[in-house]
Amino acid sequence: MLKLRLSRGGTKKRPIYKGVVADSRFARDGRFIEKVGFFNPLLPKDKKERVGLESERIKYWLGQGARPTTRVARILGENELMPMPANSNNPFKAIAKKDRKKEETPKEETPKEAAPKEAAPKEEAPKKEEAPKEAAPKKEAPKEAAPKKEAPKEAAPKKEAPKKEEAK
Repeated sequence: MLKLRLSRGGTKKRPIYKGVVADSRFARDGRFIEKVGFFNPLLPKDKKERVGLESERIKYWLGQGARPTTRVARILGENELMPMPANSNNPFKAIAKKDRKKEETPKEETPKEAAPKEAAPKEEAPKKEEAPKEAAPKKEAPKEAAPKKEAPKEAAPKKEAPKKEEAK
């Protein structure tokens, strides 16, 4: 699958990204098909030198089925080359991972409290289904006879297996 993504360059703590079209199986900074732009996150957002895009080539690759990553999709949306993607809603993003687990537990309890409210209407539903359940045991009676026949067959191999172990 073709991806429009950022490939990192620059030095330590001074990143500069180039926008590339690459196969999704290739490494992030590895082989790519074509360079289609650049992105310098260290510059202020209002500077033109922060982002440079070859719009004709990007439109071509989007037409060929290349899919942009989330960051590239936002950059393209800001430059009106494609519709702006919807903002994701992650309320835990600003919370450290070790603290997330502590806060997720109380939130899990909230759906459990909602579940009993939903369970009350479900209790009414089985009352309606009780008549079909009564018909089901009549059908299950012949099925119960079949497992009884199978039970002795299963017991015989089990008895043989311990004898083999005893012989060893």
